[in-house]
Amino acid sequence: MPELPEVETVRRGLTPAMEGTRIERLELRRGNLRFPFPEKFEADVTGRTIIGLGRRAKYLLIDLDSGKTIISHLGMSGSFRIEEGAQQTVPGDFHHERSKDEKHDHAIFHLESSKGPRRVIYNDPRRFGFMDIAERSELQTNPFLFGLGPEPTGNELSAAYLAERFAGKAQPLKSALLDQKNIAGLGNIYVCEALWRSHILPTQAAKTLVTKSGKPKESLELLVSSIRDVIADAIKAGGSSLRDHIQTDGSLGYFQHSFSVYDREGDPCRTPGCGGTVSRIVQAGRSTFYCPVCQK
Repeated sequence: MPELPEVETVRRGLTPAMEGTRIERLELRRGNLRFPFPEKFEADVTGRTIIGLGRRAKYLLIDLDSGKTIISHLGMSGSFRIEEGAQQTVPGDFHHERSKDEKHDHAIFHLESSKGPRRVIYNDPRRFGFMDIAERSELQTNPFLFGLGPEPTGNELSAAYLAERFAGKAQPLKSALLDQKNIAGLGNIYVCEALWRSHILPTQAAKTLVTKSGKPKESLELLVSSIRDVIADAIKAGGSSLRDHIQTDGSLGYFQHSFSVYDREGDPCRTPGCGGTVSRIVQAGRSTFYCPVCQK
């Protein structure tokens, strides 16, 4: 499914199309996606002005002037596209073709802007995405957002913070990094990449990165730096665009060509002078890609 950089790419693409517009009508073409749409969803958003778009972990947040926020998750195959007037345009060079079949258009925001009407359409063939609405003042206690850890690019994420979370934990490091209570929005792809960059074995216990006194080891400091860097690189590149993801203007990011270990089983390790070969193992039902030579 789309990871944090992909969702951030979508947010940045939707902002100029949605921010400041008035929702003339929300058209729901079915009663549910992964979950049923909220009761009175259409009535709650009709006539409201969109004052901003945000993101928390892998959730897209659409703030309304009523004090409420639409919470959207893309699931496995969800995407948004923008239509201006009667003409549908989906520009960009496609690497993986994305569904534009109207039978999968499940929610349509009919918007009025200073430049005229436009539509923002949510398309989701597999219907694993969802939309909810909540009071903005209550987002921290919302069931989808409650208990999430700090953002991987935020100032709250530090080696000292992770040392507190990892102390005494025999849990494999990769699993600990995927725990959304430890770090919000960090997914399988970028965990593999960050562990490779910091030369840390994904199977070792999380506690091994913490001293007996509870302080972060140098390896944990390097890991935090690697997490920040790999997420920043992916956002800059426009998201990895694996399988179903496209940017809102229809173009695809190509960061997947810069992956150093993810989905590169059997390829030479890219660490200078390493000489190792990328391997794949399965942890908690998910593929882990790493170099057994330079990740120790």
